[in-house]
Amino acid sequence: MIRRIAISTLLLMMITPCMWAQKKELSQARSYIKSGKDYDKAEKLMVDLLANPANRDNAKIYATWYDAISGQYAQANEKLYLKQAYDTAAFFNITKRMYQVAQSLDSLDMKPDEKGRVKPEYRKEHAEQLNQLRPNLYYGGTYQVRREDYKTAYSYFDLYLDAARQPLFTGYKYLESDKQVSQAAYWATLCGFKMRDPKKTLKYSQLAMTDYDKSKYVFHYMCEAYRLLKNQEEYLKTLNLGFKLFPTYPYFFPHLADHYKALGDNEKMLQLAEIGLRKAPDNALFLLAKSIALLNMNHYSECIDVSKKMITLYQNQAEPYFNIATCYLNEALSLEQLNEPRRYREQLVKLYSDARPYMEKYRELAPDESQRWAPALYRIYLNLNKGKQFEEIDRLMRK
Repeated sequence: MIRRIAISTLLLMMITPCMWAQKKELSQARSYIKSGKDYDKAEKLMVDLLANPANRDNAKIYATWYDAISGQYAQANEKLYLKQAYDTAAFFNITKRMYQVAQSLDSLDMKPDEKGRVKPEYRKEHAEQLNQLRPNLYYGGTYQVRREDYKTAYSYFDLYLDAARQPLFTGYKYLESDKQVSQAAYWATLCGFKMRDPKKTLKYSQLAMTDYDKSKYVFHYMCEAYRLLKNQEEYLKTLNLGFKLFPTYPYFFPHLADHYKALGDNEKMLQLAEIGLRKAPDNALFLLAKSIALLNMNHYSECIDVSKKMITLYQNQAEPYFNIATCYLNEALSLEQLNEPRRYREQLVKLYSDARPYMEKYRELAPDESQRWAPALYRIYLNLNKGKQFEEIDRLMRK
């Protein structure tokens, strides 16, 4: 019994100085706040108190902290009103801190008392005040986006959007009443994409989709998020949906085409190109993909027609010249494999003659791609008995 009393007395002696220090610092902070000066000192006192885990359930500390930040906001707002110099980033940051502290305080404020009663003391006042300041979170985010500080920008948009689910703002119905929600969700998604953080990219992506004009970019960012997460199923699903809705947006088709090209699925690649061409008949990317798919499927006549159309539209595109020449060369190879050179000599000469100007033009447009045009021209000049040209290519290939 005596031992229990001794332990209790010891604990009381340890707690009493802590409580005394807590009361002293709370009193000092309130004095700073009441004076209308040194709000930053009042805030520091509360931050220091909360560094002690024993104080983290004390609502009065959070309430005093909130009042200290609120005083800083009033000072900053007055300076801006009087057009005095003030740090813009610091101004927005005050609003962010007010939100963070108020939400922490609200969770304590809503705890039931010993009789199970919930009597929030601060919620109504704080919610009304912060609702008025909420646009500062949005503009603080866009301000940081312009500065390309995407991590800080995301923290603003996250607070702005998360308010919709915070009990502190019950009744405000931001998702229904706030017309900037979809825009904020888009900016948050962009920030996640810029940070290469897939979870942040995806967090508000569905909400960002409600802004149709931005949805094609959101699909793009989502695809990259799934790719980073190595979620192939969702990556392809999102790619296909993005392409279906926005076939001419320059991200979806090339990535789909690369995927099916790697699988050797030329029929699917051709199908996608046809879908794109129905939307944009003269699109260079769709025409080229169709040309390549037809070439790989040995549909040489169709490939030549598509490639010639592309040359008419885009004379300086190298690839269609290569594809046409390759069609002729592949047809020549098929004849050569029959091992009847005399019988097909005339046809072979014509095929190599037809291939020659296209492969030479490809060389002109893509001089660095010698590994593609050099072997082809070697065959052409050899079969057409073009000694001078053959020797030049032969020397080049020997190097």
